[in-house]
Amino acid sequence: MPRLAFTCLLLLACAWLPRHADAQVRQCIGGDGTLVYTDRKCEDIGGREQPASQAAAGIGGARMSRGGCARSVQDLVYSLSSAIQSGDANQIAGVYDWAGMSTANGYRLFARLEAIAKRPLVDVQPMYAGGTNEYGYDVVEFDEATGEVVSKPPRKPHLVGLRVEQTLANGSTPARTVFGLRKNLGCWWVRL
Repeated sequence: MPRLAFTCLLLLACAWLPRHADAQVRQCIGGDGTLVYTDRKCEDIGGREQPASQAAAGIGGARMSRGGCARSVQDLVYSLSSAIQSGDANQIAGVYDWAGMSTANGYRLFARLEAIAKRPLVDVQPMYAGGTNEYGYDVVEFDEATGEVVSKPPRKPHLVGLRVEQTLANGSTPARTVFGLRKNLGCWWVRL
């Protein structure tokens, strides 16, 4: 009899234990248009359910790029600018092409990236190869005899790198870093 009473009390105690709660994560669009993840109903937080087609493709139907890499030079400029402004060398390392680098060289390079991350950012600009200015436009040449503009056939500017303009800690001494560019598997990366 005591065994039966003990078993019944044990079962009764187990019934009072908290049970596993199944929570479904919902993607909601908040009142201000931002994407919110919650385990509650979207209406409870003042939002609306995001349609499944948009949830799979990203907000507004835009496709997320594989691995979050920069698919265009403009994306790379934005990513590099944001990384430098954050002051985090790890974010700069996220847009760097590390392929083929040894461990020792990786540590040396990361020290350089940390120095870049500590300096205030002024600007990041694309650089183009010879015969063009920093904006990629052809340099105008004049005929020495007549003084007229020498016409050249139009050509596509050749992008060669990104120029990062910064200041040193004193806020007035300029510092410049030039990153080379590499496109690999549809993504743009920087190199020193």
